Amino acid sequence: MSENSCNINDKGQSCCSSNQNENLISHWNDAYNSKPSEKLGWFEIDLSPTLKLINQAGLDKSARIINIGAGNTTLIDELLNQKYKNIVATDISSVALNKLDSRVQSGFVNYIVDDITQPKKLNLITNVDLWIDRAVLHFFTEEKDQKTYFDLLKEKVTVGGYVILAQFNLDGALKCSGLPVKRYNQEMLSNQLGNDFELVDYFNHTYTMPSGDQRPYVYTLFKRKS
Repeated sequence: MSENSCNINDKGQSCCSSNQNENLISHWNDAYNSKPSEKLGWFEIDLSPTLKLINQAGLDKSARIINIGAGNTTLIDELLNQKYKNIVATDISSVALNKLDSRVQSGFVNYIVDDITQPKKLNLITNVDLWIDRAVLHFFTEEKDQKTYFDLLKEKVTVGGYVILAQFNLDGALKCSGLPVKRYNQEMLSNQLGNDFELVDYFNHTYTMPSGDQRPYVYTLFKRKS
């Protein structure tokens, strides 16, 4: 066996995948421990691009909304302010979700620590009416991780449900938080979702980081047809 070969553990998992997972957990926990959330490069003060698309979806206040890679986002606060009552906040970082939980302190939010490229707890959720992902998908540069992501999305989002994907656009940075990213436009996202999802709206948006640097994004809203 070569030095670069991977062993398989007693659960049938690659040890390389396990180590990669542990490295990512450490990476994001360290990021959230390193400085206040409002100083992190992805922290949003202006939530209007996402809120615009949420309002277009016109959901009932009891709709199940899942925020992928929620971190310590104030989007959860805003959803609660708008009286949504069935919110799931998920992230690979327990540190981030603990900070969010401590700040929000609401019984209307369910917190799930999981890796969406190796989902365990996320496999158990059902009937998602709105899937929100700002700046998570673009970290998955390998096709197998992209497939796992979209397979889970397609399994969980109900017919008539919505998907908001906001990722680095084709003019965006090549890295974020020191990690490589895959950049997208609306056509690439449509192709990944397939014919069961209709593109309702999209727009480009330039996000200004706390440091003052700018990051071009594409924001998309899809509806599940069948």
